[in-house]
Amino acid sequence: MAHVAQIKIPATYMRGGTSKGVFFRLEDLPEVAQVPGAARDALLLRVIGSPDPYGKQTDGMGGATSSTSKTVILAKSSRPEHDVDYLFGQVAIDKAFVDWSGNCGNLSAAVGSFAISAGLVDARRIPESGVAIVRIWQANIGKTIIAHVPITDGAVQETGDFELDGVTFPAAEVQVEFMNPAADEEGAGGSMFPTGNLLDDLQVPTEVVKSGTLKVTMINAGIPTIFVNAADLGYSGTELQDAINGDAKALARFEIIRAYGAVRMGLIKHIDEAATRQHTPKVAFVAGPAEYVSSSGKQVAVEDVDLLVRALSMGKLHHAMMGTAAVAIGTAAAIPGTLVNLAAGGGARSAVRFGHPSGTLRVGAEASQVNGEWTVRKAVMSRSARVLMEGWVRVPGDAF
Repeated sequence: MAHVAQIKIPATYMRGGTSKGVFFRLEDLPEVAQVPGAARDALLLRVIGSPDPYGKQTDGMGGATSSTSKTVILAKSSRPEHDVDYLFGQVAIDKAFVDWSGNCGNLSAAVGSFAISAGLVDARRIPESGVAIVRIWQANIGKTIIAHVPITDGAVQETGDFELDGVTFPAAEVQVEFMNPAADEEGAGGSMFPTGNLLDDLQVPTEVVKSGTLKVTMINAGIPTIFVNAADLGYSGTELQDAINGDAKALARFEIIRAYGAVRMGLIKHIDEAATRQHTPKVAFVAGPAEYVSSSGKQVAVEDVDLLVRALSMGKLHHAMMGTAAVAIGTAAAIPGTLVNLAAGGGARSAVRFGHPSGTLRVGAEASQVNGEWTVRKAVMSRSARVLMEGWVRVPGDAF
């Protein structure tokens, strides 16, 4: 019996923020996978090792969590004032599904570094030493991201002393700016709050809450996110992963909230469609400052944070915080009257430090109100990135 040989594809395995993913140059993909469609999805699924009914992704590059089941495709940008086009694919673990509906804010921190090293940025824009400004077009959501990448002796500097909770070792700091995070593809504002309200009463089944109504803030900034008060769900906001991920009923309840919120936000027409849109929206619950011990054993004191946030991604509580959700947190915190802002104490603020399961994170946002509508010019946070492995990834030749 004849067997199809494996093929090898140039690829780089990178950490960006608290996530990991397999990075490709568009031109390096097999021709049939250089365009969107079933072949591309099948290829990426096989690279990552999905669908895996065992939930381990043992036969692929995935790490069996939403944070480590990710792919990135980059190409030189033809858009004015942009260096690189960035396309992100969130690969489901136990299903044959790649979600292209949103961005990964954490991996955004690695895009600039990869683009420089892969020759996708004009060499004239890269200093011998200093900081390279990489202008990124986020193709999934039609947004601009600016990455400030440290350069030493003409090469990307990856080592340094910047520490990021949720990442074990220090590295070089990469500042990432998410420009007009609530704007549409042409840069116009308008849909930051899809319902037009800072607070909404979301109708949900009584199995979620007995009253059938949840007070929520639904925002489209960074990534569509539904914020809920922790106390309304019986939580304190200090929970770690096991408290949520080990509770099947809790996960089912959050998925119901996500589905009903997605309909209310206009992202889907019926709750049944949520299963085919796993990456967005996110659900997060918030609470005021409190002390707790992070997953690494680090003590987080009340005075270390402005509020607590726990967020779910791909059906599980995230071990730290998604970068795009951090943009949503920073944006909502800057707007008086949202649940995030109220949990942080209310009032005007340009930055917030929040506690998450792995520690704390600071994010800033420039928000203003124009003609009664809230807009945000940019949200800013610092992450780090590092190449873990580079060379080729191999897949069976008949896998796509």
